[in-house]
Amino acid sequence: MFIGATFYAFEIPNYFDWIVKKTQFLKGIKATLTKTVLAIAYFNPLWIARHLLFIKLFSGQFEAIGFNLVVIAFWSFLVNIPISFIANYIIQNRFKLKWRFLGSAIFSAIMAIYYALSETLFS
Repeated sequence: MFIGATFYAFEIPNYFDWIVKKTQFLKGIKATLTKTVLAIAYFNPLWIARHLLFIKLFSGQFEAIGFNLVVIAFWSFLVNIPISFIANYIIQNRFKLKWRFLGSAIFSAIMAIYYALSETLFS
């Protein structure tokens, strides 16, 4: 909760603002796909690995911190692309900007469970 209320609460809305600025002159399917892909790109394997690192740090599992978290994050990212594509399409293209952080936070909370399970699924 601490990480969500600090790092993520600052990063994610700013990134979504950047997406809006980056795609403001695009129209139609190009705008839709660009917004979706840029949102997926933010939640990339390194972001997932950082999330797994926070889980390890806050649970006191310091010995479990290593490059294996990046490998797990890569497979986690690859497997969740279809779900993430749909969710980020909806968040980026159907939600008004002021609601995107909340939509992303809800989706991220669900995905946090998946990321936590990723170690079991992909290690």
